[in-house]
Amino acid sequence: MYDVVIAGAGPNGLMLACELSLAGVRPLVLERLPEPTTEQRANGMVGQVVRMLDRRGLHDRLAGPLGPPTPRFVFGAMPLDLTLAPDTPFHILTVPQRRITAMLTERATELGVEIRRGHELTGLAQDGESVTVQVTGPDGTYPLETRYLVGADGGRSVTRKLAGIGFPGVTEDHSVSRSANVTVPPEILDPATGGLRVPGHGVIPAFSHYRTETGLFVYASLETGTMVTTMEWVRDDTGDDTAMTLDELRASVRRVLGTDVAFGPPEGDGPHLARRLHGRNTRLADRFRDGRVLLVGDAAHVHSAIGGPGLNLGMQDAIGLGWKLAGQIHGWAPPGLLDTYEAERRPAAERVVMHTQAQSALIGPGSPVTALRELFGELLRLPGTVRHIADLMSGADIRYEPATDHPLDGRWAPDVELADGVRLAELTRTARPLLLDLTDGGSLGAELRGWTDRVDVVTARPAGEGPATAMLLRPDCYVAWASSSAEPDDTERKALRAALERWFGTSVDA
Repeated sequence: MYDVVIAGAGPNGLMLACELSLAGVRPLVLERLPEPTTEQRANGMVGQVVRMLDRRGLHDRLAGPLGPPTPRFVFGAMPLDLTLAPDTPFHILTVPQRRITAMLTERATELGVEIRRGHELTGLAQDGESVTVQVTGPDGTYPLETRYLVGADGGRSVTRKLAGIGFPGVTEDHSVSRSANVTVPPEILDPATGGLRVPGHGVIPAFSHYRTETGLFVYASLETGTMVTTMEWVRDDTGDDTAMTLDELRASVRRVLGTDVAFGPPEGDGPHLARRLHGRNTRLADRFRDGRVLLVGDAAHVHSAIGGPGLNLGMQDAIGLGWKLAGQIHGWAPPGLLDTYEAERRPAAERVVMHTQAQSALIGPGSPVTALRELFGELLRLPGTVRHIADLMSGADIRYEPATDHPLDGRWAPDVELADGVRLAELTRTARPLLLDLTDGGSLGAELRGWTDRVDVVTARPAGEGPATAMLLRPDCYVAWASSSAEPDDTERKALRAALERWFGTSVDA
């Protein structure tokens, strides 16, 4: 019997497999495609997940050491000057999804994860002890038994459908987006900014979302090549299965901008993107768990891609679920631990649905929207507004249910540097719970005598004054308990023991 079977070998499923393996759990990953897709999907990651990759040692594999936060982003096709909120680190990582998937595949293989490509989930039945799944592969259909099944198989999730989990929401059918890799003649590029010179519009900055009354225009220089994207507020009967041509994209650019933009076919061997998409779906699963079947990522929620929240949300689903499944399988999970997965991640998904719908409204056509954008533009010059929007888009605004009144309790752990130069990110590579004790006495480890099989302790001196003198971190890097006292008193120590029991089960000394 497998501990966990994961349907889907995209970034979310592979991240979950890595987390489970780090926790000593044996997962099996099933992927219906015989080979990794070369289709261009997400063009990078935004928000907390970038820092989370750093905390697992994976950022280096994609782009070297974690760099400084980005100074600017966009919200609803409006510029977001993040220098107005320097205390809110907002990171982006611009790499194509296929390279993220390749990196996670390599890491999962290093950890001993079995990945079966060309094997698709086609049936399931569960009882109180296990799930029996039917898998169809190159040699026919065969059964597997697993303690848990996780659907990471996308918006059309077979897992969700077989489990009978509803997927209510709305489909908007009055917009068409078109994207393609292109080449742009150097004479229309602005050498100072890298933006695009467009007659009647000046310089359109790269990566900005340029709105007009008829649509949206985006120009971006990516690792995969130069890309032009448009969105128009019209219905179009052309099927998504009909190949999009550059002439079609040129005509769309002309309608959106009212002028022509010179671009030609992409160079090199590719793969090159040329895609047309109709409408947008916004849907949220009725439940993220049905007995021993759970959902992560797009299998649980779909929404507009505006602002790039998809991988941030989905991969944090995987990281939030992995250690809780491990606790169940190893037998130390306190009652109800697995129920907290949906209790924590559904509100996070609802926040993403909310802000992507708000951004979609801000890029729409019409003079009322234009007036709203003028007002919103004034608000985005206020540091407090920028901080709020940045936290919302990065996921930093999420606070899981705290047990104390410490401001870090329930929050994602801030970056901390120790006196010896070691960063917190270097202490979380193993995905184990961690008590970081920076107090004067360094005696908090004594409170963990009954949990040392599950929780690591690091006693150190901080490099400088920080937000806390001690933090108990869950494997997903959320704070389960914190203190700002030089020497925590009996009340705080009692709260620490309560947090250990709440998240990591009963002490072996009990």
